[in-house]
Amino acid sequence: MDAVLLAVAFVVILAGAELFTNGIEWFGRKLELAEGAVGSVLAAVGTALPETMIPIIAIGFGGGGRATDDVGIGAVLGAPFMLSTLAMFVTGAGVIAYRRRRAAGTDMVVDTAVLVHDIRFFVVAYTLAIAAAFLPAPLAPVRWLVAAALAGIYALYVKGHLEAERAAGEDDLAPLRFHRLDRAGHAEDPAVPRLRIVSVQVVAALVCIVGGAYLFVGAVNSLASSLGVSQLLLALVIAPIATELPEKFNSLIWVRQGKDTLAMGNITGAMVFQSAIPTIVALALAGDAWRVTADSALAFASAAMALVAVGAVFGTMARRRSLDGRALLVGGALYLVYLALVAADMAGAVRLG
Repeated sequence: MDAVLLAVAFVVILAGAELFTNGIEWFGRKLELAEGAVGSVLAAVGTALPETMIPIIAIGFGGGGRATDDVGIGAVLGAPFMLSTLAMFVTGAGVIAYRRRRAAGTDMVVDTAVLVHDIRFFVVAYTLAIAAAFLPAPLAPVRWLVAAALAGIYALYVKGHLEAERAAGEDDLAPLRFHRLDRAGHAEDPAVPRLRIVSVQVVAALVCIVGGAYLFVGAVNSLASSLGVSQLLLALVIAPIATELPEKFNSLIWVRQGKDTLAMGNITGAMVFQSAIPTIVALALAGDAWRVTADSALAFASAAMALVAVGAVFGTMARRRSLDGRALLVGGALYLVYLALVAADMAGAVRLG
């Protein structure tokens, strides 16, 4: 039964991702936004909802216990790590898999200025957030200032994208999937849908993505319990994979279509969002749990791994002003390194604390 539910959830997420990528492009067109804003802000925030809800529910509505706070902190740290390693790897693998149908092969036709903009904000916000975890107890109130700073950083980030000019050549859009459902609008203009039906499709897609992700996480939890898989492994590794599925699927769809800026912006924009907004919740509502201790050292090690992954991929891109899909595969290697650390910690061979 768990396996069937897992398969159903997988299909629901995949269908939602396809509807979302199609709908959000039309939504961006209707608002006359640049491609970077569509990928890094609209798509990133939308597909980040599943993993964002976990820490908010755990910390804000979990009863305030240390156990629920720890679940929330793990979710906050897990999202940027999964995005910077596994999501990058899956996107790079997609570029290689679709290289014969892509005009540029494994070269990714991206707006490097957009990606550099995203990564700079991510590094600043995430470094500031992680630094707050090293504050001694007497300086705990400083975490509120860090939370306020993160809110300001993300506001500036969004402002920069929304003010960007829409570039030429962004009009190659597939027909809106829900356009035919709007009979009056379709009769009026068979090619261009009305904003109301675009909005309906985006909302329907988000419902599929969020609902499918929670079904997936629930099925993974049940399956892991029945198989006797460690709860630590589940919390640090398995559950974040499930909640990051929307970003992975969206990026694969856009890579297949040759829309590389959207594909990468979906990931880098989600990284900026996850480094700021959920972290604000952790700092404000679970400040005592947002600390590097013997028990949390393994979880916070994922933050270091995320920053290493970002430096490895985007440091080279910034110097060369180009990005090869094969460079993204380094994320998979770093993910395996972290997985080995988790296994070694569970076996007692390594103790990061």
